[in-house]
Amino acid sequence: MGTEPSPRAGRREWAGFAVLALPTALLGLDVTALYLVVPSLAAELRPSATETLWIMDSYGFLIAGFLITMGTLGDRVGRRRLLRIGMAAFGAASVLAAFAPGALWLILARALLGVAGATLMPSTLSLISDMFRDARQRALAIGGWATMFALGMAAGPVVGGVLSAHLWWGAVFLLAVPVAVLVLVAAPALLPERRPAAGRLDPWSVALSLAAMLPAVYAVKHVAAEGPDGQALVAALLACASALAFVRRQLRLEEPLLDVRLFADRAFSAALGVLLVGLAGFGGMMFLITQYLQLVEGLPPTAAGLWMGPPALAMLLGGIGAPLLATRVPPGNVMAAALAFSLVGYALLALAGDDSRISVVVGFGFLYLGLGTIASLGTDIVVGAAPPERAGSAAAMSETVQELGIAVGVALLGSLATALYRSSAGERPVPAGPVADSYGDSLSGAVSVADRLPPGALAHARDAFTGGLHTAALVAGAAVAAAALVCLRALRHIRPIGQPAPAAERIASTLAGVDER
Repeated sequence: MGTEPSPRAGRREWAGFAVLALPTALLGLDVTALYLVVPSLAAELRPSATETLWIMDSYGFLIAGFLITMGTLGDRVGRRRLLRIGMAAFGAASVLAAFAPGALWLILARALLGVAGATLMPSTLSLISDMFRDARQRALAIGGWATMFALGMAAGPVVGGVLSAHLWWGAVFLLAVPVAVLVLVAAPALLPERRPAAGRLDPWSVALSLAAMLPAVYAVKHVAAEGPDGQALVAALLACASALAFVRRQLRLEEPLLDVRLFADRAFSAALGVLLVGLAGFGGMMFLITQYLQLVEGLPPTAAGLWMGPPALAMLLGGIGAPLLATRVPPGNVMAAALAFSLVGYALLALAGDDSRISVVVGFGFLYLGLGTIASLGTDIVVGAAPPERAGSAAAMSETVQELGIAVGVALLGSLATALYRSSAGERPVPAGPVADSYGDSLSGAVSVADRLPPGALAHARDAFTGGLHTAALVAGAAVAAAALVCLRALRHIRPIGQPAPAAERIASTLAGVDER
């Protein structure tokens, strides 16, 4: 007794995928585009240090907080409909950001961009799940989706630097306007609309999800910027209490905001865990490497951004090549092998010296290879584990874990490297006063007072930072090695993509369906 094969996608579906690739790349670009825009932005708007931090963080902060809510909202009101609403809101908020007359206006616009972005991420991914029913095509499309987001992140600093140099800092936001217009026009013709799932959003669940996510993201970002303190502890405790209340409420509801029973699926939970660890290692090392290239190697921001571009091509190899390989090899094995390759990258980063930009860039390319593989195959496992009517919720869970992973990586590895820098820098005698405070705080502080430091002090500061980078790479590599073992053990039962189930399983499934009827 056989089963009918899933219908294969045609030209219309792949044209629809091209439409979905545009907001996906745009979202990635908006994450990193301000990295090289801040100096010109600060010169005009003159934000305080706290305002500058919120200009950078409010976007990702609100995205992470609203992903679960928006993913389930798409299941309720229609994914194409939510995509169009979110795209229109994203374009409007981008115009507000581009012409912001002051720092507070820009913070608000970036926050609105985050809320709108939270509608786009799960909508694009769940629409891909609707359009590509064939397992192999779906895996390939999800790989392309993950690659577009990463390429957008890689292009962000370069695009931001070029536009701010030739136009003005707000021009980077206006890139969203033509993308929004194109998506709004093309979506009705090329993207399907699934019949919305039954049920309404539970307001208490929405409130509890926000009370869990927002303090959690705030805590890790606060630790990254200020180090662990009472404020971070209070935020973390509030997040934990809210998360516990959220889970208990979801278990009682007939139509939960997030079906937490999905975590009982071993593949679902393991894939999310691997995504969390992999993104934490990648995010933390990207944070440190951008500083290494500028502060240790002495590259200007635009040149540093260009050096970071070529490694992103490895993401293309992982995001597209891994799903193709996984049609013949079990996905868990492919993910484990890619993470093993990324260990070569962590080793190269752990050996970086004062003049090692080539080995650092090559090493980061290995990290991109691992990221592309787990982002494509891990996301496919997570989305595939959920029933079709909850694809948006599952997609949002995958995105939430990845956003949280990057934030955790920056907080933990950044704090570790900073602590080691301060310990090592303290061994070098520097005259007391503001210069010593800047020197002992961070390498960027030491560079800012380089002309007032004694001979050899700046070289010692660079060595101290590089030592912190080495240790962070070793710690991240150990965590990624553990994630590779999880892939081998917890995901080994997953068959190659598109491989039919054994005859005994198909018969049992058919009989179960007859019994239910």
